[in-house]
Amino acid sequence: MKGCVQQELPWKGCCVTESVETLAARVNGTIRGDHLRLIDDAAAIETASPSAVTFVMNSAQVSRLNECRAGAVILDAKIALLIPDPARFSLIIVADAQLAFQTVLPLFRTIRPRPERGISSQAHVDSTAKLGPNCYVAPGVFIGADVVIGSDCDLHPGVVVGAGCQIADSTTLHANVVLYHDVVIGSRVIIHSGAVIGADGFGYRFAAGRFEKIPQLGTVQIHDDVEIGACTTVDRGAIGPTIVGEGTKLDNLVMIGHNCEVGRHNVFASQVGMAGSCRSGDYVRLGGQTGIRDHAQLHTGCTVGAKSGVLKDVPAGETWLGAPATHELDQKRLLVSMRRLPDMKDQLRDLEKQVATMAAEMEKLKEAIAGTILSATEAPIAHRAAG
Repeated sequence: MKGCVQQELPWKGCCVTESVETLAARVNGTIRGDHLRLIDDAAAIETASPSAVTFVMNSAQVSRLNECRAGAVILDAKIALLIPDPARFSLIIVADAQLAFQTVLPLFRTIRPRPERGISSQAHVDSTAKLGPNCYVAPGVFIGADVVIGSDCDLHPGVVVGAGCQIADSTTLHANVVLYHDVVIGSRVIIHSGAVIGADGFGYRFAAGRFEKIPQLGTVQIHDDVEIGACTTVDRGAIGPTIVGEGTKLDNLVMIGHNCEVGRHNVFASQVGMAGSCRSGDYVRLGGQTGIRDHAQLHTGCTVGAKSGVLKDVPAGETWLGAPATHELDQKRLLVSMRRLPDMKDQLRDLEKQVATMAAEMEKLKEAIAGTILSATEAPIAHRAAG
């Protein structure tokens, strides 16, 4: 914008400088190149400066290093073989490049500590609620009647915990998370801001010309080590619980309908919508904006691509794509066919012209044959008349 002065924001927060040699020692890596080069930042390949370290996760990213200005690159031994000598940057060769980069990244970032333990005087905690030791309860938190919260939990500003909820140890509820009544949350669960757990399921019956609400009298159970993204919703069951299994990760803006049972270690990307009474096995992966119809079964280890519409059960281990979703091989055949449609249209037009030409020639041939037959028939008659 005209008139604005661009300023470098202090987003890094840290002023740490380490040599390539020191970084390599931290991740049990070996070095190819300058051991003494100084590094004061970590960045992506495209934005890394000469004093920054970056990483390459697979061979497909090697070409991106052509324009890279980084001082050091973390990679594995196989990818290091693809980097010519002499390199413009130091190479730190490790077994797992992504893990090594995650290890050194905190050196160059400000890591905020957990808030000071204690219950704010500006929080409302019902007299019947029970909280374990070492919890943080921020200003503006509301904890209802008969709530049980384990140890080492963090409840950030604006969190609402409805009556009868149970929260196990070391769970974090970020700002403005809402738990409706009687929701059960496991240990080491992370729920991000704006998520709503336990709202009424979308259940109605149509009678006498209007929709009547079906009571939603179940609950929600979130098992251990689940992470739920910002503004995601998990509806309570109508009769029993809606379940999110151990280790599952739900992105922002995911919708889990009432009575669903999500298996263990599932990963759902943003804007996935799972209608009521769906079930997924373990290790199921859903791409962004995928929609699952009610009562569908997603069996163990299956994958559904982004923007797919699942209308029937997906078998174990298969990958489905498209709307309506089918096996990836079927979709690839369909895609190839669709790409050929313009050529097929031209071919069809040519065939129509050829058929029209052949039809016209057939008519001419029929007329010629008819004339010949007529002439052959009339000749004997004329001969007899002359005799």
